Order: sequence, then C-alpha cells, then structure tokens
Amino acid sequence: MNVRQRKLRTENEEENENEYASRQAKPTNQPGRKYFTILLVLGSLFLGYVAIANDLKPIRIGSKAIDTLAFSFNLQKPSYVVVIDAGSTGSRVLAFTFHESILNGNLILDSELYNEVKPGLSTFADNPKDAAKSLTTLLNIAKTVIPESEWSRTLLTMKATAGLRLLPEHKANNILEECRKLFQMSGFQIAKNSISIMEGTDEGIFSWFTVNFLLDRLNSLSSQTTVAALDLGGGSTQVTFQPDSVQAKKLEKHVYSINVFNHNMSLYTHSYLGMGLMAARKAILTHDMNLEDVDPKLPIEIHSECINPIISTEWSYGGRDYIVKGPINGTYKLVKTQNFAGGDENKPIVRFSECLKIIEKYVGTLVDKPIGLKNHEVYAFSYYFERATEVALIDPFLGGIVQMSAFLKQAMDTCDDPNADQPFMCLDLTFIYVLLKDGFGLEPSTTLHLYKKINGHELSWALGAAFNVLQNGL
Repeated sequence: MNVRQRKLRTENEEENENEYASRQAKPTNQPGRKYFTILLVLGSLFLGYVAIANDLKPIRIGSKAIDTLAFSFNLQKPSYVVVIDAGSTGSRVLAFTFHESILNGNLILDSELYNEVKPGLSTFADNPKDAAKSLTTLLNIAKTVIPESEWSRTLLTMKATAGLRLLPEHKANNILEECRKLFQMSGFQIAKNSISIMEGTDEGIFSWFTVNFLLDRLNSLSSQTTVAALDLGGGSTQVTFQPDSVQAKKLEKHVYSINVFNHNMSLYTHSYLGMGLMAARKAILTHDMNLEDVDPKLPIEIHSECINPIISTEWSYGGRDYIVKGPINGTYKLVKTQNFAGGDENKPIVRFSECLKIIEKYVGTLVDKPIGLKNHEVYAFSYYFERATEVALIDPFLGGIVQMSAFLKQAMDTCDDPNADQPFMCLDLTFIYVLLKDGFGLEPSTTLHLYKKINGHELSWALGAAFNVLQNGL
C-alpha cells in the first residue's frame, strides 16, 4: 500500500513528523503552579454558581468553560500564525490566533482574520516582482490583528496551489523567490520551508481536517462520524474522506496513514489537477482548438456551444486572453412573453445537449475515481458554494443543504436564459453537476452541505496548515 505518514499529534513527537493538530502541554519547572491555577479556576466557577443560586442542582463544569474563563483572565499566552493561500484566481491571508488549553495543552482556535486580493500569482508569470508586490496589502492587513511585539515570533507561511503547479517550473520558482524576499522583510518569522508549492495531497488533508475540526467530528474518528470534504478550486479539485476497510483496499493508491489527536486512521485524498473550475472551463471552451501555434500575446477568439449566442465577453486565464462568444449558428427558442401584449419571443439559448456532450467528454478523462464517496456525508465548498449562491440555491451568508439534482435543474434553466452578466454560468453549473455525478459517482439525490464558513471560520485548507505550522515551523 502506498502509505505516507501525516501526523496531527503532540509537541513531543519527532520534529520530522508531519503533524497537524493539538500539542501536549510543555513540561514546566513549576507543576504545582499549573494545578493551583486549575483549582483556582474550578473554585471560582463553583463559587460563582453558589452565589447565583444556592438551590441549583449540581452542574457539571465542562473543559470549554474552564478554558474560556482562564483565557479571559490571561492565564494562557496566545499563539499567532499567518497563512497566505496563493490560489489560481486570487491570494488570501488568514491570520489565526490560538491558545493552549489549561487542562491538556491542546490548541484552541480563538479567532481568525480573512482577506483576499485578485488576481492570483500565476497571472504574474512573466513579472515575478509584481507577483510578490501583490501580497503586500495582505501582509499589512495581518499586522493589524497581531501585536507588533509578537511579529518576530509569529510564523508566516505561503502555500501556492494549482495556479503555480500549472506554470513552467522556472517561472513558478521565480515567483516563489520574490515572495521569499518580501517575507524576509516582513518582520514575521520565516522558516526554511515557509514558501512553497503545496502538494495536492496536503491540500486535501488540510481541508478535511479543517472541516471536521470545525464540526467537532474529530472525537471518535470513525468513518461514520467524520465527513467528506470536497474543495473545488480554480486549477484543481480535491476529494478527501475516511474510507471503511473495504473502500480502503479499493482506493489504496490514494490512501494515507495519518494520526489525529493520537488516533491512527486511514484517509483517502486525491487532487485532480485540471478539474478545477477555471482549468475545466478553459479546456471545455477550447476543446476543438489547437492553440500551440497561436501567439500567446494576442487575444484568442472562441465560439463555444456552452455560451449563449448573444454573448461576447473577454476572459483571461493562465496568462492568456480570450474573447468568448456563442456558436456562429446559434439556436433560438420561441417562448411566451410576460407582458400585457402577449405573443411569442424568439429567445437565444444554449443547446444544452451539445454543451453536455462536450463536458461529459472532458470529465470522462478523470481516472482513479473516489469509490465509496456517495456513502459519506458530503461537505462541499469554494466554487461549489460560490456558484450555488450566485444562482440562489443557498443563502450567501448562511450556506445550506441541497440535493445534487438542484445543480442540474439550475444549469438547464440558466442555459435557457441569455444573461450577459453571468456569461459562464451555464457552463460552470453543468460542469459541477457532471463532475459530481460522472466523475465522483454521486447520485442526483445525494445531499450536499454547501458552506463558506462554520462557526464563523473559513472552510479552506489554511486552518489545517496553521496547525501544521505551529507544530513543525514548516
């Protein structure tokens, strides 16, 4: 079996283990002081309850209450981590604040800052200095929530994802080097491997950890308790879940041994490069074109079956500019008008069946499908969430739960609507549905949990990476 150790363990593990999660309390030269503090907090809580009402029934004091009170009394020292998520369509900063539990030393997440700038670093493939410059705003924003006295002890890391993975190696390395120079002047702490291109495997595992940590599903760590995490980025998409023993044997090529809070488990994760929404869009739009002999400095005109006939729009991806239009011989449909005059209207539409064939052919190139995913509770985020909110499938602030078939219905409706403000929505929704159904084996009736945040925290791989940084300084 192809096994890689991914650790989510305690601080006293070997330094070269890849750990994600909570640390044990560091040894102290004054153990009596720690226990005295705990007794003091417990006593304060008990006396508080007695003072409020002496006829209350006995109340069990939970560890979270103790930690909350201890934190309010400044009995724990906060730890800070800054993570730069250098994605294909934009760069994001997440600045996390943690403290160690007074009871067991586990890391507790207190707050996070999130901000984003566009475009992504890969857009500056030929101008690496401008790529680094684009991150300056994010670093300055992070400094507003971290005390200046803590900057030199605050670890800063940047992980680039599919956008840089898809660039020629020398161009990607030039961008990373300029970012490294910027970070060394930031005042934050920089480790040896702080700036790098993240493997798709790590991206999937970090995302899975984030979702299940925020849902508080990492207690029993059974495959029935934890949820599957689906992350749809611009250049790639990740599928991660905890398989049962039967599934693990079928998926062994992409199953990894990890340790979460001192529990060993197997985790399936697979990153599909080229199946991100923007990469797929580009491949679908140019499916029958030969771009090798086209001057990359000139805009490329595209006529696509997945674009409404009235559309003509500019689009940039991977350092190239496109002028995207509908097919030359477009299709029109007679529909009843809604005005008082009545009559019919000749409405331009996308030939859905033709667009569907192109998308099914592209998704059909996907190999190593995630067998058994449909048997798990599925949480989907990033572009899954964004597209669902843009067509009102879910609340843009609260998120929501929908059946997968809702994407198909909305795709068909959108393809019949000549909306110049959302020129790619027909293509994007159709791709998402086909990816989930044909690529990942989900049923139309499969329930999808679509969220951007849980308990106020962003759903992304960054939180998992922050745990890893605190453990290893990586």
